Amino acid sequence: MAYAYILYSAQLDKHYVGATQDELEQRIRRHNAHHKGFTGRANDWALMHAEPFETLELALQREREIKSWKSLFTGFDIIAAWVFLFKVQ
Repeated sequence: MAYAYILYSAQLDKHYVGATQDELEQRIRRHNAHHKGFTGRANDWALMHAEPFETLELALQREREIKSWKSLFTGFDIIAAWVFLFKVQ
């Protein structure tokens, strides 16, 4: 099983979109661990949304699709765009 997911950090007031074949809890723990990279700057990343996929390739396609929305919603938060488009609660 693979996942496309969206995380949020209140500390940074930022969102992160990713894809993984790992268990989500394990992946979020790694995002919250001190490391180099974008998510290493905070340790309060929380899962906002996740979608399961049969393959990593499909999850990566969905990750790219979600990231492409940033250009459609310049100046808007990606989660606000997600809620607007799909009414995710």
